[in-house]
Amino acid sequence: MRHQVKGRKLSRTHSHRSALLKNLASALFLHKRIETTLAKAKELRTFAEPLITRARRGTLHDQRVVMSVLRNKEAAKELFRNVVSTVGDRKGGYTRIVRTAVRLGDAAQMAIIELVDYNEAANMAAQQRHEAREAAAQNKKEKDAEKASSES
Repeated sequence: MRHQVKGRKLSRTHSHRSALLKNLASALFLHKRIETTLAKAKELRTFAEPLITRARRGTLHDQRVVMSVLRNKEAAKELFRNVVSTVGDRKGGYTRIVRTAVRLGDAAQMAIIELVDYNEAANMAAQQRHEAREAAAQNKKEKDAEKASSES
């Protein structure tokens, strides 16, 4: 039984796994979207989101902690300058994992992990869905009011 056993081993030693997660997080902050295996993406989410939360607070201590974890000056600069300003009002859930195809070599399930507010296509589609729902609700409200006035 795996009671209270957190995280995935990803078939790596502790030092290799921590280096992998640091490099994946740096790449995510620099490129805003990366493709990796589903297991690595899920593990990266639990690693990167607390870093973004610390960066949102932005105190000197938080900056030092993030820098000591990432060990990549460009990624830390990008995180504190651009990513925090974009996700500043969001309470959590800074990343999105989208499953893609199965890798041909070893049949591993691949996934794209991205920062939520940086995917313009998905954000535009969500905005259009939201506007369509509001318009439909407004039309229904107008029809109900018209129906009620005609009945009385």
